[in-house]
Amino acid sequence: MAYKAEYIWIDGTEPTAKLRSKTKVLTDGTDLPIWGFDGSSTNQAPGDKSDCVLRPVFTCLDPIRGGANKLVMCEVLYIDMTPHATNTRAALQTVADKFADQDSWFGIEQEYNFFQEGRPLGFPLGGFPGPQGPYYCGVGADEVYGREIVEAHMDACLEAGLSISGINAEVMPGQWEFQVGPLGPLDVSDELWIARWLLNRIAEDFGVAVTIDAKPMAGDWNGAGAHTNFSTKAMRENYDAIITACEALGKRVDEHIAGYGTGIEQRLTGQHETAHFTEFSYGVSDRGASIRIPWQVEVDQKGYIEDRRPNANIDPYVVTRLIVDTCCSALA
Repeated sequence: MAYKAEYIWIDGTEPTAKLRSKTKVLTDGTDLPIWGFDGSSTNQAPGDKSDCVLRPVFTCLDPIRGGANKLVMCEVLYIDMTPHATNTRAALQTVADKFADQDSWFGIEQEYNFFQEGRPLGFPLGGFPGPQGPYYCGVGADEVYGREIVEAHMDACLEAGLSISGINAEVMPGQWEFQVGPLGPLDVSDELWIARWLLNRIAEDFGVAVTIDAKPMAGDWNGAGAHTNFSTKAMRENYDAIITACEALGKRVDEHIAGYGTGIEQRLTGQHETAHFTEFSYGVSDRGASIRIPWQVEVDQKGYIEDRRPNANIDPYVVTRLIVDTCCSALA
């Protein structure tokens, strides 16, 4: 029995990589093989040495095609089977293995915006909607736009077996969020990339584009982030470990900001529920801080932290690697 495997990978587009995919027909019962692609067409190789390798790293059911068909997340290799320069997963693997004993968990909140005909979904032609306020977690045709896409996406993620844990409308018309996790660093990153692919693929059928730009609309509109919730076993048991992690993050600010997505200076302005990108702070229940400690965590004296700095356009392999390395080194 034949089935279709959609091989998905991350390309070499700068400054923000894009997803690519193609279909391989396979016979049921056979292992997923490595495959190849033309790297000169994805900003990953010159034309005279264009071959790149796809190696499957994560597989789930394909909820769009159904049946026995699969979605296959791949990492990119050179033909000598070493990690490609664009393969950020390989570096995460090393760090995740190093600190595996600390049992890191992540939950990532992926914000995004719908666009249609060159403007955000819900923006009137040649004008602007009312100011921010009623759209966040709103209901009604005058406040919420694109719900049918969002519901289809959530159903697809659940059918695929992804650990999607919720959705909500965000503060700008046509802006939404879904959450993935809690999972370990490799799993949450693999699943977030698959969930992004599904979102773009499903929005295709509605004639709507998806953007994860950090600041899709200039002016008095919130940007789009990927708030990253993090804990280790020690943090889930002891509040002192929470503070240790926060203090450690404050010592490597520039390194983290550099890896937290393109256009971060446009989003982290100190306004619109953000701390300024040049400053670092942490506080309980403070959405204007770099790191928020949820109020319940302080009450329970254990739990997790929320790094509010990552952009919507992050590479989750990079962000989880940075957080694990910084916090787990301090907690070791």
